[in-house]
Amino acid sequence: MIQTASGPFRAGMIIMACLFLLSACSGLRDAANSRHSGNDNMSKDVNIESASINRSSYAGRSSNKLEPYTLKFVYIGTPQQDEEEIESAMNDYLMQKINAKIDLMPIDWGPWDNKINLMIASREKVDILFTAQWNKHAVNVSKGAFLELDDLLEQHGQGILQTLDQVFLEGAKLDGKNYAVPTNKEFAAQGGIVYRADIAEELGLDMSKVKKIQDLDAVYRVVLEKKPGMIPLYMKQDETLNAHYIGNYDALGDTSIPGIILKDGSSTKVLPSYEVERYVETLRITRQYYKKGYINRDAATTQTMNNDALKSGDVFSVTAALKPGKDAELAIQTGLIGKLAQLELNAKTIATSETAGSMLGISSTSQDPARAMMFINLLHTDKYLNNLLNYGIEGKHYIKVSDNVIKPTENPKAYHIGSNWMFGNQFLNYVWDTEDPDKWNKFRSFNQNAIMSPGLGFVFDGDSVRAEIAAVVNVNRQYQTALDTGSLDVDNVLPEYREKLKAAGIDKIIAEKQVQFNKFLASRNKQ
Repeated sequence: MIQTASGPFRAGMIIMACLFLLSACSGLRDAANSRHSGNDNMSKDVNIESASINRSSYAGRSSNKLEPYTLKFVYIGTPQQDEEEIESAMNDYLMQKINAKIDLMPIDWGPWDNKINLMIASREKVDILFTAQWNKHAVNVSKGAFLELDDLLEQHGQGILQTLDQVFLEGAKLDGKNYAVPTNKEFAAQGGIVYRADIAEELGLDMSKVKKIQDLDAVYRVVLEKKPGMIPLYMKQDETLNAHYIGNYDALGDTSIPGIILKDGSSTKVLPSYEVERYVETLRITRQYYKKGYINRDAATTQTMNNDALKSGDVFSVTAALKPGKDAELAIQTGLIGKLAQLELNAKTIATSETAGSMLGISSTSQDPARAMMFINLLHTDKYLNNLLNYGIEGKHYIKVSDNVIKPTENPKAYHIGSNWMFGNQFLNYVWDTEDPDKWNKFRSFNQNAIMSPGLGFVFDGDSVRAEIAAVVNVNRQYQTALDTGSLDVDNVLPEYREKLKAAGIDKIIAEKQVQFNKFLASRNKQ
């Protein structure tokens, strides 16, 4: 993501962004805003559109002319108690629409990487796979795991093309082609914390005075003193101040590969993170917080997720990637309704990590790619199907309060996947009665006026430095999380970390990344 610390850097990126997408995207956004000017109207408009979109997207192939087919859909998620019942309801609907059934194949977060790698390597026959820039999408594309989708989008994805902001599709391209369909959601990113608002009020903490991470010191000191059994700031791998507050760096693709961009005068340099002052400064602040007892002692090794940490009641705050209503979403997941609030600590930015941060790809082993695209198109246009997958069956898993607002039944755990951000079009989703009913309009506003990275749409091809990347990843496993969570002394360990990265070949990776990025900028400027 993009570093946004200094005024000149921010200004430079805005200028670069204008050369790329700003003027074009403003028109797209204006059109979208005009089309969806209100929450209720948006829902009705999309339903009306979907009827015509679905007919046209099948290119003359009605459902009764299609052979029966079962789509295997693989995504990250915990298997649900009532999953078979949801499948059955989806099948009844999909048989009418596209003469297909669905086989939901959720894989828990813990084993996801290993299982998806095995699935791809063994060429298992599946149809639709969740994928993301942060989850080695480019690497898996290079392995031939996903089909190129441009023709399929034209033939069977017209609903996607009509409702999805062009920024998403442009930002998710690899070598000018789309290999997955992004979720229609927020495409700006902003980092900060989610905290216990009830505890802050109890302790008399004025969180409005917190403008930067240094200001958290005074807050956490009071929490530690007055609530000695409570962890002021919970951290784990990839949930750190450098991941979210400072996060806004553009890593130009897979974030496990070193090299972030930094505007320097008229050029944009690719640098290892340890050469960026803001990154190192945040390491030092984190180390201070760790030594003061603000951060959980097992931060470098724990696998407990943020929502589970908050649910325990022993945590005051967690770092988080923020969007409108993130606090309310976490409150629903943790049972802390009305007790959480969020605090933004950096500027909104747009990079490939956001536009390609949640996507559905069609596996190259699919036996019916056209049908897979038809299903993805429905997730982007069909409100009933989208909400059935996300919330379950009305009356059993939720109760409607109004046309677009729902509340849980007495048994909400029977089906509660909490994965709306993965599936098609979030703007079709209901909102819980504990959330802001204007949530989706606030998402649209959130997407406005963000700083666009000059690297939007660029993803690094690491084939020529594959051995060096593997060596660097091994070094990172040893040092990165421990440093980012404050568990190691920066002055003593960072020099050692840097030397091991150099020995592993980081300089070669950075040089290759710079060469490819320069070519990307040159080709874009010719357009």
